[in-house]
Amino acid sequence: MHFFRSKAFRQLKKNRLAIAGIIFILALFVIAALAPYIAPYNPYQTDFFRTLEGPSRQHLLGTDDLGRDVLSRIIHGARISITIGFISVAIGLAVGVPIGAISGYYGGKIDILVQRLVDIMMAFPGMLLAIIIVSVMGVGLVNAMIAVGIVSIPTYIRLVRGSVLSIKNNEFVEAAKALGVRESKIIFKHVLPHCLAPIIVQSSLQVGAAILWAAGLGFLGLGAQAPIPEWGAMLSQGRGYIRTAHHVTTYPGLAIMLTVLGFNLFGDGLRDALDPKMSRD
Repeated sequence: MHFFRSKAFRQLKKNRLAIAGIIFILALFVIAALAPYIAPYNPYQTDFFRTLEGPSRQHLLGTDDLGRDVLSRIIHGARISITIGFISVAIGLAVGVPIGAISGYYGGKIDILVQRLVDIMMAFPGMLLAIIIVSVMGVGLVNAMIAVGIVSIPTYIRLVRGSVLSIKNNEFVEAAKALGVRESKIIFKHVLPHCLAPIIVQSSLQVGAAILWAAGLGFLGLGAQAPIPEWGAMLSQGRGYIRTAHHVTTYPGLAIMLTVLGFNLFGDGLRDALDPKMSRD
Protein backbone atom coordinates (compact mmCIF):
# COMPACT_ATOMS: atom_id res chain seq x y z
CA MET A 1 0.00 0.00 0.00
CA HIS A 2 2.95 2.33 0.58
CA PHE A 3 3.63 2.39 -3.18
CA PHE A 4 0.17 3.90 -3.89
CA ARG A 5 1.02 6.84 -1.62
CA SER A 6 4.52 7.30 -2.99
CA LYS A 7 5.96 9.88 -5.33
CA ALA A 8 6.66 7.13 -7.87
CA PHE A 9 2.96 6.26 -8.07
CA ARG A 10 2.02 9.91 -8.57
CA GLN A 11 4.62 10.13 -11.32
CA LEU A 12 3.27 6.97 -12.93
CA LYS A 13 -0.28 8.36 -12.95
CA LYS A 14 0.90 11.37 -14.94
CA ASN A 15 2.26 9.17 -17.75
CA ARG A 16 -0.67 8.70 -20.13
CA LEU A 17 1.08 6.05 -22.21
CA ALA A 18 1.86 4.03 -19.10
CA ILE A 19 -1.77 4.30 -17.97
CA ALA A 20 -2.89 3.11 -21.41
CA GLY A 21 -0.55 0.14 -21.07
CA ILE A 22 -1.90 -0.66 -17.60
CA ILE A 23 -5.50 -0.49 -18.81
CA PHE A 24 -4.75 -2.85 -21.68
CA ILE A 25 -2.90 -5.30 -19.41
CA LEU A 26 -5.78 -5.30 -16.91
CA ALA A 27 -8.25 -5.86 -19.74
CA LEU A 28 -6.12 -8.75 -20.97
CA PHE A 29 -6.14 -10.32 -17.50
CA VAL A 30 -9.92 -10.01 -17.31
CA ILE A 31 -10.32 -11.57 -20.76
CA ALA A 32 -7.99 -14.42 -19.84
CA ALA A 33 -9.76 -15.06 -16.53
CA LEU A 34 -13.23 -15.03 -18.10
CA ALA A 35 -12.28 -16.75 -21.36
CA PRO A 36 -14.62 -19.75 -20.96
CA TYR A 37 -17.55 -17.40 -20.30
CA ILE A 38 -17.01 -14.63 -22.87
CA ALA A 39 -15.70 -16.67 -25.82
CA PRO A 40 -18.64 -17.13 -28.22
CA TYR A 41 -17.55 -20.63 -29.29
CA ASN A 42 -15.42 -23.53 -28.16
CA PRO A 43 -11.90 -22.72 -29.49
CA TYR A 44 -11.42 -26.34 -30.56
CA GLN A 45 -14.82 -26.74 -32.27
CA THR A 46 -14.44 -27.30 -36.01
CA ASP A 47 -17.00 -26.65 -38.77
CA PHE A 48 -15.79 -27.80 -42.17
CA PHE A 49 -18.76 -26.11 -43.85
CA ARG A 50 -17.60 -22.66 -42.69
CA THR A 51 -13.85 -22.68 -43.28
CA LEU A 52 -11.94 -19.44 -43.94
CA GLU A 53 -15.04 -17.26 -43.68
CA GLY A 54 -14.44 -13.56 -43.23
CA PRO A 55 -15.74 -11.53 -40.28
CA SER A 56 -19.52 -11.73 -39.90
CA ARG A 57 -22.24 -11.52 -37.26
CA GLN A 58 -21.84 -15.20 -36.47
CA HIS A 59 -18.05 -15.02 -36.33
CA LEU A 60 -16.86 -11.49 -35.55
CA LEU A 61 -13.26 -12.16 -36.61
CA GLY A 62 -14.01 -14.93 -39.10
CA THR A 63 -13.02 -18.59 -39.06
CA ASP A 64 -9.78 -20.45 -39.77
CA ASP A 65 -8.98 -23.28 -42.17
CA LEU A 66 -10.82 -25.78 -39.95
CA GLY A 67 -13.85 -23.60 -39.38
CA ARG A 68 -12.88 -22.65 -35.82
CA ASP A 69 -13.88 -19.23 -34.52
CA VAL A 70 -10.84 -16.94 -34.62
CA LEU A 71 -12.12 -14.63 -31.86
CA SER A 72 -12.66 -17.53 -29.46
CA ARG A 73 -9.18 -18.86 -30.14
CA ILE A 74 -7.61 -15.43 -29.57
CA ILE A 75 -9.50 -15.02 -26.28
CA HIS A 76 -8.35 -18.41 -25.02
CA GLY A 77 -4.87 -17.71 -26.39
CA ALA A 78 -4.62 -14.76 -23.99
CA ARG A 79 -4.48 -17.27 -21.12
CA ILE A 80 -1.62 -19.13 -22.74
CA SER A 81 0.35 -15.98 -23.58
CA ILE A 82 0.03 -14.56 -20.05
CA THR A 83 1.08 -17.91 -18.58
CA ILE A 84 4.08 -18.06 -20.91
CA GLY A 85 5.13 -14.52 -20.03
CA PHE A 86 4.96 -14.86 -16.27
CA ILE A 87 6.40 -18.37 -15.98
CA SER A 88 9.30 -17.44 -18.25
CA VAL A 89 10.03 -14.32 -16.21
CA ALA A 90 9.73 -16.33 -12.99
CA ILE A 91 12.40 -18.73 -14.26
CA GLY A 92 14.69 -15.83 -15.15
CA LEU A 93 14.16 -14.24 -11.73
CA ALA A 94 14.59 -17.45 -9.75
CA VAL A 95 17.93 -18.25 -11.37
CA GLY A 96 19.33 -14.90 -12.49
CA VAL A 97 18.74 -12.80 -9.37
CA PRO A 98 20.59 -14.97 -6.81
CA ILE A 99 23.45 -15.71 -9.21
CA GLY A 100 23.82 -12.02 -10.06
CA ALA A 101 23.73 -11.08 -6.38
CA ILE A 102 26.39 -13.63 -5.42
CA SER A 103 28.55 -12.67 -8.40
CA GLY A 104 28.43 -8.96 -7.59
CA TYR A 105 28.86 -9.33 -3.84
CA TYR A 106 31.77 -11.76 -3.74
CA GLY A 107 33.56 -10.73 -6.94
CA GLY A 108 36.89 -12.40 -7.67
CA LYS A 109 36.99 -15.77 -9.41
CA ILE A 110 33.27 -16.39 -8.87
CA ASP A 111 32.42 -13.15 -10.64
CA ILE A 112 34.83 -13.85 -13.50
CA LEU A 113 33.40 -17.35 -14.05
CA VAL A 114 29.78 -16.16 -13.95
CA GLN A 115 30.41 -13.24 -16.29
CA ARG A 116 32.22 -15.42 -18.85
CA LEU A 117 29.26 -17.82 -18.87
CA VAL A 118 26.94 -14.85 -19.31
CA ASP A 119 29.09 -13.57 -22.18
CA ILE A 120 28.80 -16.95 -23.91
CA MET A 121 25.01 -16.98 -23.56
CA MET A 122 24.63 -13.38 -24.70
CA ALA A 123 26.82 -14.02 -27.74
CA PHE A 124 23.80 -15.80 -29.23
CA PRO A 125 20.75 -13.81 -30.34
CA GLY A 126 17.91 -14.50 -27.92
CA MET A 127 15.66 -16.24 -30.42
CA LEU A 128 18.50 -18.39 -31.75
CA LEU A 129 19.43 -19.49 -28.23
CA ALA A 130 15.78 -20.33 -27.50
CA ILE A 131 15.59 -22.40 -30.70
CA ILE A 132 18.75 -24.31 -29.72
CA ILE A 133 17.39 -25.03 -26.24
CA VAL A 134 14.01 -26.23 -27.56
CA SER A 135 15.75 -28.37 -30.17
CA VAL A 136 17.72 -30.08 -27.39
CA MET A 137 14.83 -30.39 -24.92
CA GLY A 138 12.10 -31.20 -27.42
CA VAL A 139 9.19 -29.39 -29.02
CA GLY A 140 6.29 -28.28 -26.84
CA LEU A 141 4.73 -25.41 -24.90
CA VAL A 142 6.37 -26.25 -21.56
CA ASN A 143 9.83 -26.54 -23.10
CA ALA A 144 9.27 -23.28 -24.96
CA MET A 145 8.52 -21.51 -21.65
CA ILE A 146 11.63 -23.01 -20.09
CA ALA A 147 13.74 -21.98 -23.09
CA VAL A 148 12.48 -18.39 -23.00
CA GLY A 149 13.10 -18.30 -19.25
CA ILE A 150 16.69 -19.52 -19.71
CA VAL A 151 17.28 -16.87 -22.38
CA SER A 152 16.31 -14.14 -19.89
CA ILE A 153 18.68 -15.36 -17.15
CA PRO A 154 21.82 -13.48 -18.37
CA THR A 155 19.88 -10.20 -18.43
CA TYR A 156 18.92 -10.56 -14.77
CA ILE A 157 22.42 -11.66 -13.78
CA ARG A 158 24.01 -8.55 -15.26
CA LEU A 159 21.29 -6.24 -13.98
CA VAL A 160 21.48 -7.50 -10.39
CA ARG A 161 25.28 -7.73 -10.41
CA GLY A 162 25.55 -4.06 -11.45
CA SER A 163 23.08 -3.00 -8.76
CA VAL A 164 24.87 -5.01 -6.07
CA LEU A 165 28.25 -3.55 -7.04
CA SER A 166 26.87 -0.04 -6.50
CA ILE A 167 25.34 -0.95 -3.11
CA LYS A 168 27.67 -3.41 -1.38
CA ASN A 169 30.14 -0.75 -0.19
CA ASN A 170 27.47 1.43 1.46
CA GLU A 171 27.68 2.14 5.17
CA PHE A 172 24.69 -0.03 6.15
CA VAL A 173 26.36 -3.06 4.54
CA GLU A 174 29.63 -2.34 6.35
CA ALA A 175 27.71 -1.95 9.60
CA ALA A 176 26.01 -5.34 9.10
CA LYS A 177 29.42 -6.94 8.51
CA ALA A 178 30.81 -5.31 11.65
CA LEU A 179 27.91 -6.73 13.66
CA GLY A 180 28.76 -10.22 12.46
CA VAL A 181 25.67 -10.73 10.29
CA ARG A 182 25.98 -13.75 8.00
CA GLU A 183 26.92 -12.83 4.45
CA SER A 184 23.95 -14.74 3.01
CA LYS A 185 21.63 -12.64 5.18
CA ILE A 186 23.42 -9.44 4.14
CA ILE A 187 22.95 -10.33 0.46
CA PHE A 188 19.30 -11.36 0.56
CA LYS A 189 17.94 -9.15 3.35
CA HIS A 190 20.03 -6.00 3.15
CA VAL A 191 21.43 -5.69 -0.39
CA LEU A 192 18.81 -7.25 -2.68
CA PRO A 193 15.86 -5.19 -1.34
CA HIS A 194 17.68 -2.09 -2.62
CA CYS A 195 17.82 -3.67 -6.09
CA LEU A 196 14.08 -4.20 -6.38
CA ALA A 197 13.30 -1.14 -8.51
CA PRO A 198 15.41 -2.14 -11.56
CA ILE A 199 14.35 -5.78 -11.15
CA ILE A 200 10.65 -4.84 -11.21
CA VAL A 201 11.10 -2.61 -14.24
CA GLN A 202 13.06 -5.27 -16.14
CA SER A 203 10.47 -7.91 -15.28
CA SER A 204 7.60 -5.79 -16.60
CA LEU A 205 9.46 -5.33 -19.89
CA GLN A 206 10.58 -8.97 -19.96
CA VAL A 207 7.00 -10.28 -19.89
CA GLY A 208 6.31 -8.66 -23.26
CA ALA A 209 9.59 -9.96 -24.66
CA ALA A 210 8.84 -13.48 -23.40
CA ILE A 211 5.41 -13.45 -25.06
CA LEU A 212 7.01 -12.30 -28.32
CA TRP A 213 9.76 -14.94 -28.23
CA ALA A 214 7.28 -17.71 -27.37
CA ALA A 215 5.07 -16.58 -30.25
CA GLY A 216 8.11 -16.78 -32.52
CA LEU A 217 8.80 -20.33 -31.36
CA GLY A 218 5.15 -21.19 -31.91
CA PHE A 219 5.28 -19.72 -35.41
CA LEU A 220 8.30 -21.91 -36.20
CA GLY A 221 6.47 -24.99 -34.92
CA LEU A 222 8.74 -25.34 -31.87
CA GLY A 223 6.33 -24.05 -29.22
CA ALA A 224 2.65 -24.78 -28.69
CA GLN A 225 1.38 -27.53 -30.95
CA ALA A 226 -1.99 -27.84 -32.70
CA PRO A 227 -4.77 -27.58 -31.72
CA ILE A 228 -3.68 -25.35 -28.78
CA PRO A 229 -4.89 -21.77 -29.50
CA GLU A 230 -1.54 -20.04 -28.99
CA TRP A 231 -1.14 -16.82 -30.97
CA GLY A 232 2.19 -17.69 -32.60
CA ALA A 233 0.92 -21.11 -33.62
CA MET A 234 -2.21 -19.47 -35.05
CA LEU A 235 -0.01 -17.25 -37.20
CA SER A 236 1.87 -20.29 -38.46
CA GLN A 237 -1.31 -22.20 -39.25
CA GLY A 238 -2.80 -19.28 -41.17
CA ARG A 239 0.22 -18.10 -43.15
CA GLY A 240 -0.72 -20.26 -46.13
CA TYR A 241 -3.97 -18.34 -46.48
CA ILE A 242 -2.63 -14.80 -46.04
CA ARG A 243 -3.69 -13.78 -49.55
CA THR A 244 -7.14 -15.38 -49.56
CA ALA A 245 -8.11 -15.07 -45.88
CA HIS A 246 -5.80 -12.55 -44.23
CA HIS A 247 -7.99 -12.34 -41.09
CA VAL A 248 -6.60 -15.72 -39.96
CA THR A 249 -3.18 -14.13 -39.40
CA THR A 250 -4.06 -10.43 -39.02
CA TYR A 251 -5.96 -10.68 -35.75
CA PRO A 252 -3.59 -13.01 -33.87
CA GLY A 253 -0.75 -10.76 -35.04
CA LEU A 254 -2.55 -7.70 -33.69
CA ALA A 255 -3.11 -9.49 -30.38
CA ILE A 256 0.62 -10.16 -30.06
CA MET A 257 1.54 -6.60 -31.07
CA LEU A 258 -0.90 -4.91 -28.66
CA THR A 259 0.04 -7.18 -25.75
CA VAL A 260 3.77 -6.56 -26.17
CA LEU A 261 3.11 -2.83 -26.64
CA GLY A 262 1.02 -2.74 -23.46
CA PHE A 263 3.76 -4.31 -21.34
CA ASN A 264 6.42 -2.10 -22.92
CA LEU A 265 4.43 1.09 -22.25
CA PHE A 266 3.87 0.01 -18.65
CA GLY A 267 7.53 -0.92 -18.23
CA ASP A 268 8.75 2.38 -19.66
CA GLY A 269 6.39 4.33 -17.41
CA LEU A 270 7.43 2.32 -14.36
CA ARG A 271 11.10 2.92 -15.17
CA ASP A 272 10.56 6.67 -15.41
CA ALA A 273 8.57 6.71 -12.16
CA LEU A 274 11.05 4.65 -10.14
CA ASP A 275 14.15 6.32 -11.60
CA PRO A 276 13.49 10.01 -12.40
CA LYS A 277 16.98 10.31 -13.94
CA MET A 278 15.76 8.04 -16.75
CA SER A 279 12.73 10.20 -17.47
CA ARG A 280 12.47 11.53 -20.98
CA ASP A 281 10.41 14.54 -19.96
